Amino acid sequence: MIDIPLGELAALSAALLAAGIVTGLMAGLFGVGGGAVIVPVLYQVFQMMGVPEEVRMHLAVGSSLAIIIPTSIQSFRSHYAKGAVRMDVLKVWAVPVVAGVMAGGVVAAHAPALVLKLVFVVVATTIVIKTFSGRDDWRLADDLPGRRTLGFYGFGIGLASTLMGVGGGAMANMVFALYNRSIHSAVATSSGLGVLISLPGALGYVIAGWPKMAMLPPFSLGYVSLIGAAMIAPTAALAAPYGARLAHRLPRRKLEIAFGVFLTVVCLRFLADILL
Repeated sequence: MIDIPLGELAALSAALLAAGIVTGLMAGLFGVGGGAVIVPVLYQVFQMMGVPEEVRMHLAVGSSLAIIIPTSIQSFRSHYAKGAVRMDVLKVWAVPVVAGVMAGGVVAAHAPALVLKLVFVVVATTIVIKTFSGRDDWRLADDLPGRRTLGFYGFGIGLASTLMGVGGGAMANMVFALYNRSIHSAVATSSGLGVLISLPGALGYVIAGWPKMAMLPPFSLGYVSLIGAAMIAPTAALAAPYGARLAHRLPRRKLEIAFGVFLTVVCLRFLADILL
């Protein structure tokens, strides 16, 4: 395992606590688990810690999924209390989403870091394009599709989310928007989706990373950093309800643009790693 000086560990812990606050606020604001923030932050932190490139992205993604478990639960509870969650959709999505998560875990156990980065860039770029377009009139239909089509979406969201280390909220929000559902209903329902993805997803990365323990930093459980989880998860869970309250009060367009800018920077960062 990698040894880290105590001074550096203290500074990194402070940065992770700050990232936890941002993560929790985003979870509530956008109905996402915060993985889009956590993964790039952890990737940089693990690079500073000297984690080998071969396992760095896997560790960031697996740790992100573990971290967003309490965040997603808190966000879901806040939105559920407001009566905005589409439980009928979550029930349809439950099995296919978990199946997608399991498939993602198998891929993560054997895929190189390049695959995880490419999935993050492709999906995040799609979200950025939709965000910056500002178009609310892109529609596939005026209501959500039947169970089979919803199940197909659920499997895809579960698979992609597991490879990205996110709660699936941004992708689910796009599905709702394309089928003329309100943004508040989409955000609320997406928060519940994060619970379905993060729990089995984190377990999958623990199993996948077990053979690589010699390459991982101290206090890692497979591809899950217990230090990262301990620093980010509590602050993120505390901040998530405040983000959920703001989601029902603030104009969303400026928030969406800011989120789009952040994702653009992250995509460029990972593209640089891939191409250089």
